[in-house]
Amino acid sequence: MALKRRSALAGLTMVLVAALAACGGGSGSDKGADARGGGKTDSGYARPADSGKVTGLRDAVRHQTRKTAKGKRPHYVKKCDYDTKRVRHTKRTNGRTKTWYTTKKVRDCDRVRKGTETYTRVVRPERWCVRLDDVGGKKGRDDAWFHVQRSVYSEVNSAQDHAKVSFEPIGRGC
Repeated sequence: MALKRRSALAGLTMVLVAALAACGGGSGSDKGADARGGGKTDSGYARPADSGKVTGLRDAVRHQTRKTAKGKRPHYVKKCDYDTKRVRHTKRTNGRTKTWYTTKKVRDCDRVRKGTETYTRVVRPERWCVRLDDVGGKKGRDDAWFHVQRSVYSEVNSAQDHAKVSFEPIGRGC
């Protein structure tokens, strides 16, 4: 029973991950980009070379700020109780056994729920993206988005429009 439930949960998780990966995200910035953030789909582009360097003409840049939301979760506190425990003692002498009992104080601690606490959760991490034309020197490869580090974003942002840039992306898409 538990195995069927676990496999069903795994299948549902895979479907959810595939759906989220297919959706992409981001808001359009300029040059008539569609709602996903690019004029063309990234599926037609080859992955960057093994060196990881990507070369192309600067088209656009996009900075997505970190998005947070307030959430509530249970607040747990440590609660301790003292209890007494009966302890048995035995002593053997000359073939006779003497038994006596004492009480010992024992501390028993548990984590118990006491109300809720508010916390800030990150819905979307901060991202810096660059869009290139003529990726890899090929005229047909336009409007490819790349996720880059902040320092690379600053360099590309200060470059002229349609200037040749080369960088190592963190990932594809934005």
